[in-house]
Amino acid sequence: MITTIVLDPLIPVPVLIVLAVLAVGFIALAILHGLSGWALRAGAAIVLFLALVSPQLQQEDREALTDIVIAVVDKSTSQALADRAQQTDSALATLQERIATLENTELRRVDVVDGVNDTGTLAMTALTKVLAEEPQSRIAGVFLITDGRIHDIEAAPNLPAPVHLMLTGRPDDWDRRLVVHDAPAYAIVEESTTLTLRVEDQGQTPAGETTTQLEISVDGDEPMRFDVPIGQNIELPLTLSHAGRNVIQFRIPEADGELTDRNNSALVQINGIRDRLRVLLVSGEPHSGGRTWRNLLKSDSSVDLVHFTILRPPEKQDGVPVGELSLIAFPTRELFLEKIDDFDLIVFDRYKRRGILPSLYLDNVRQYVENGGAILVAAGPDFASADSIYRSPLSQVIPAEPTARVIEQGYRPAVTALGQRHPVTAGLTAPSEGPEWGRWLRQVEVEATRGNVVMSGFDDQPLLVLDRVGEGRVALLASDHAWLWSRGYENGGPQLELLRRLAHWMMKEPELEEEALIAETSGETIRIIRRTLKETTPPVTVTTPGGETRVLTLEETFPGRFEVTLTGEDIGLYRYTDGELSNVVGLGPSSPRELIETVATPGVLEPLIEANRGGFALLDEGFPSLRTVRPGRPAAGRNWLGITPRGAFETKGIMQYRLLPTWLVLLLVSGFMLSAWLREGRR
Repeated sequence: MITTIVLDPLIPVPVLIVLAVLAVGFIALAILHGLSGWALRAGAAIVLFLALVSPQLQQEDREALTDIVIAVVDKSTSQALADRAQQTDSALATLQERIATLENTELRRVDVVDGVNDTGTLAMTALTKVLAEEPQSRIAGVFLITDGRIHDIEAAPNLPAPVHLMLTGRPDDWDRRLVVHDAPAYAIVEESTTLTLRVEDQGQTPAGETTTQLEISVDGDEPMRFDVPIGQNIELPLTLSHAGRNVIQFRIPEADGELTDRNNSALVQINGIRDRLRVLLVSGEPHSGGRTWRNLLKSDSSVDLVHFTILRPPEKQDGVPVGELSLIAFPTRELFLEKIDDFDLIVFDRYKRRGILPSLYLDNVRQYVENGGAILVAAGPDFASADSIYRSPLSQVIPAEPTARVIEQGYRPAVTALGQRHPVTAGLTAPSEGPEWGRWLRQVEVEATRGNVVMSGFDDQPLLVLDRVGEGRVALLASDHAWLWSRGYENGGPQLELLRRLAHWMMKEPELEEEALIAETSGETIRIIRRTLKETTPPVTVTTPGGETRVLTLEETFPGRFEVTLTGEDIGLYRYTDGELSNVVGLGPSSPRELIETVATPGVLEPLIEANRGGFALLDEGFPSLRTVRPGRPAAGRNWLGITPRGAFETKGIMQYRLLPTWLVLLLVSGFMLSAWLREGRR
């Protein structure tokens, strides 16, 4: 119970001051005139003044609150190195025992683990959250049990009490790590790019060792080994062999005595892209959709298009002097013999044999396909004629044979059951609600001899046939009316998307492979995806970085697409195979933030400790003693750390009593004034 005297003026304080000044003036005037009752008059004025001030006796019923000491315990990855976890647990137990011996003091503990998305140790963020839950007036001290590797020091809050660091680790700790600098996210296939590596030693490194061995493995292949210097930047030239994701693993051996080998490896995933895909477009007889392929290919900035339209066949005789012709000769020998391998795709748009390309050149195109090239035949009525390019060496690679019939009737193109599983046409089915696709009005009747029929036309006959020949690819579109969709005829259709996918599949874009086994990572989750034209797929065997194997069953999520997810517990290279296809994927950052710097140091937290009059202690040298100090005084010294008791309390109740009741004021004032009148009257 605390008793105090408080004032509760009945009138505003400025008015009270004015009245007091007037009263003093009247008393002084009475003294100057020699009035013998001036003292009694002054007594009456004082009683009236006190009555207006209204002094009261206040009694508070208080309950003392405990002082709070906050212990921020670092449980991140770097704290698991060497014997730091044991040091942390021992220090926390000792701190709890010491705090328990202090009167009216309790301990609040907050554990800090690795931040999500590789953000490191967010100790200051955790401390801010705890302070938001506790009154500032009760905080008596903060103890940070950590190796000093804090990654959000800029978020440190304003603290009303000393901050102390209890540092784990040992003075002779050292570590070696592999750092990857300047690793590009993209690189051009078959062109050299440069990565910068560096092997760094930290802490009390042993003397005499200047080089180490570096292992490099691409897509899980047998590693290559090199001797590299320590402490110097290493420029590594690298050439990607294929498009899509390339997983490159770097590793250095573990050295004797270093803290950990978990930062001795790094994974770099580079997406290989093709530079300026080259396409040769050969157009035959001009027709309404003649610009369809040209517009499509010219709209892609990554495509270099060479387009020839045969407007003047050799047999044409119209008497025009050759010197007056503005047309150039078709460079057949240069294109189809000397430079054919420079092209990624050759498109024949309504082309027929007219004596311009002899059989020798067309046979060279066949060999080009078998050796890894691609041709696309956009067929018109010419494909069913006697001059069809099918009646040439190209018949050995074209996947469908014309029957010589041209269907001149309207029909709606449709994706076949197999086409719903093929990446070129998957998802292109007409919407269930809304208008149907527009009709095409012409189709060349063909009989598929091999390959995959992914679209059908009139009377379910093959419309789009895709095939692989040797190392190359061939596509046959048995109609020249795809342009009707682009013109919006009868609401049109997905012409641009279909032709774009078709062209990119033929140019071997990895995203459009119909038989593929790939993986995508998100945080600690790996999603394995199997694309196939088959109805079922075998289970996948996954090998973790530690050598453990898991057999996972995939489930179909979309026609031709099977998926399974797993949680990767370790950072590193995961291998997966279904018996037919194999691949690798890297999980985690190339250098996890928690393992970039592993040697314990007070340097990061030193400004915060100094600003709050705290100190630090190396736990390897023992636990310091605890003392209580007054606020504003230094809270650390030789082998001791201090906390500041706050004396906080909670008020349970308040009672007030008036010191001058009304009857007493009236009695005193009237008594003083009557006495003054009687005294002055007798004189």
